[in-house]
Amino acid sequence: MIKKEKLTHLHFYFHDILSGRNPTAVQVAKSAVTDASPTSFGAVVVIDDPLTVKPELSSKQVGRAQGIYSSASQNDVGLLMVLNYAFTEGKYNGSTLSVLGRNSALSAVREMPIIGGSGLFRFARGYARARTVSFNFTTGDAVVEYNVYVFHY
Repeated sequence: MIKKEKLTHLHFYFHDILSGRNPTAVQVAKSAVTDASPTSFGAVVVIDDPLTVKPELSSKQVGRAQGIYSSASQNDVGLLMVLNYAFTEGKYNGSTLSVLGRNSALSAVREMPIIGGSGLFRFARGYARARTVSFNFTTGDAVVEYNVYVFHY
């Protein structure tokens, strides 16, 4: 039996924490030019970032963003995002969405493709719109609002 395709809108906040005793984003590699590059070109960061319902880290957690981002541009802050949103609460508990695309991190709003998923998001396709809520230039910590639209069965 073929199920009817549906469109789902998800809204959450992504907390990228590079500072403190328990960072959720850790640089694991860099190139010979990364430290001298104004865009940190060549840096590779592994993440396990909390996803919450509100911009405050203390708000209800609904999942984790797990994967890698890398500084892939020599001319601007352009990140290659390779990650999964792994949902841990509610209807989508145990389901994932996969992101693969460019994040122009300094743009007010940017869009990345959703290229697949698992669980309730099998055969998912769509996009994620990101908007930075806060960014600490000293620590690198950021809170990013996501609106995700996906077609799935």
